[in-house]
Amino acid sequence: MSKEPIATPHIDLPDPTLPEQRHALGVDNPHDADGLRNLCAATTARIGVGRAGPRPRTRSLLLFQADHGVTQDAIYGEVKQAVLDEFDLFTVQTQVADRGEYLLRPDLGRRLSEAAKTMIAERCVRQPQVQIVVGDGLSAAAVNNNLPLIYPVLEHGLTTAGLSLGTPFFIQNARVGVINDVNEIIGADVVVILIGERPGLGIADAMSAYMGWRPAPGKTDAERDVVCMITMNGGTNTLEGGAYVAEMIKKTLAHQASGVALKEKTSSETG
Repeated sequence: MSKEPIATPHIDLPDPTLPEQRHALGVDNPHDADGLRNLCAATTARIGVGRAGPRPRTRSLLLFQADHGVTQDAIYGEVKQAVLDEFDLFTVQTQVADRGEYLLRPDLGRRLSEAAKTMIAERCVRQPQVQIVVGDGLSAAAVNNNLPLIYPVLEHGLTTAGLSLGTPFFIQNARVGVINDVNEIIGADVVVILIGERPGLGIADAMSAYMGWRPAPGKTDAERDVVCMITMNGGTNTLEGGAYVAEMIKKTLAHQASGVALKEKTSSETG
C-alpha cells in the first residue's frame, strides 16, 4: 500500500520582524496616508498596525510575540565569557541565588555576597579615582553587544585625562545600588557601573551607565547620574555614549558631587 506524499506547508505571511514589515502600515485605506506614515515614523510605539475586526492582525500578533521572546532571552540569557575575557574581568556574585530570585528580590541584587567581598578585597586596587564595574542587570544582551564598543572608549577617555583606574570586574545578578557595597571595599572617588537595562518590545540590548561620587551604604538614585539607552539599535550610539560617560565622570570629579548635588552646583555656576 503506497503512502501519500507529505505536502509541504505553504506559508504566505512574510517575516514580521524584517524592517520593511515591522514598519509597514496596517490600516486599510487610511484617510490621511501621508499623515499616518509620518506619525508612525516619529515613534517606535505600535501605532497604525490596523486590526482584523476587534482583534489584532496576525502580523501584529506574531511581531509582538517575537519581540517578547527577544526580551525573555535578554533577561534570562548569560553574559558571554569571551566578552569578559576580552577585558580581563573576573566575576563575582551578589546575594541572589538564581535568576528567579533576582527578579523577585531586587534588594539582594544590591548586596555583594561574602565571597564576592573577599575576592574584590584580594584582587582590586584600593582608592583609585575611578572604579569601573560591569553588571548584567536585566539584559545580558546589553553587555554582550555593547561592552566591546563602549569599554575601550571609556577607558581611553579616562586614562588620557590622567585619571587613575581601579581593577575592573563583572557582577552577576547585579542591581545599580550594588556600587554602594563595592565602594565600601575599594574606596574610589567615582564608581561607574555599566549595566543592562530592562528590555522593551523592540530594543532589548540597551545599556545604562550609572555613576556616583563616593558611593556608600544608604546613598540612593538621587545621588547618582545616569546615561541611559546606550545601544547601536536606535538609542545613544555606543561609541558616543562611552565618550559622554567619560565627560560626566570628569565633571563629577571636578565638582566632587553627583546626582542632585552636582546639578545644584553646576546650575549655581551658570546662574
